[in-house]
Amino acid sequence: MAKKALADLSASDVSGKRVLVRADFNVPLDEAGNITDDTRIRAALPTIQDLTAKGAKVILASHFGRPNGKVVDSMRLTPVAKRLSEKLGQDVIKCDDCIGDEVAAKIAGMQNGQVALLENVRFYEGETDNDLEFAKKLAANADLYVNDAFGTAHRAHASTAGVTEYLSPAVAGFLIEKELKFLQETVDNPQRPLAAIVGGSKVSSKIGVIETLLDKVDKIFIGGGMIFTFYKARGMNVGSSLVEEDKLELATKLEAKAKEKGVEFLLPTDVCPRR
Repeated sequence: MAKKALADLSASDVSGKRVLVRADFNVPLDEAGNITDDTRIRAALPTIQDLTAKGAKVILASHFGRPNGKVVDSMRLTPVAKRLSEKLGQDVIKCDDCIGDEVAAKIAGMQNGQVALLENVRFYEGETDNDLEFAKKLAANADLYVNDAFGTAHRAHASTAGVTEYLSPAVAGFLIEKELKFLQETVDNPQRPLAAIVGGSKVSSKIGVIETLLDKVDKIFIGGGMIFTFYKARGMNVGSSLVEEDKLELATKLEAKAKEKGVEFLLPTDVCPRR
């Protein structure tokens, strides 16, 4: 049977192996570069600690902000490495890049149970483009893959999708498994009334989610930039706010479908459009 979750992997499966773990360390910083909320770091600890306890060499990868394929010093993961070291009780090896010879050399020198943190994967355009050559370079220093970045798992990026072409097994970490279990139980055995909040900048990337939820929830709250596409579809003034012009008819149909199913379709009422 194929192993699809970290819980399926024994110590013999990972001991001495280089395990690439995609985490979500996109944490908020203050003006001085200090982490103001380390919830996402703490959420990744169970997966990291399980792997180190089993003797794996853990290689952490994450994005931070939106550097758009360029090196932005304020978006380096140095503060994350420091906080991880504190939480794990060991010095996390901080790499100044996420691919290349220097990274390979640092990983080659790792001992079982050690942890390394790669630099921001979004410093390369290949990450968000899901470029397979970039994914191949990311995967080159690992033997297997664990995805524990629940907040970005829906994106087909090089570090979430592309690397699985080169690493096997590729399994879900404890955070993703926990969130999926929670979602499954909530949807299968909901307490009524059941409400869902859907956010994002584009309606086009949420069509399937919204349509599925309309069959399961009593209320659906829409947030994020995509609200302006729904506003414009209603005939409202949205100024220069982001609108998917080719999805206006779809927005109207989604609201109509919600009405047919008796689902309250709610948009914010206190938002000012961009002038």
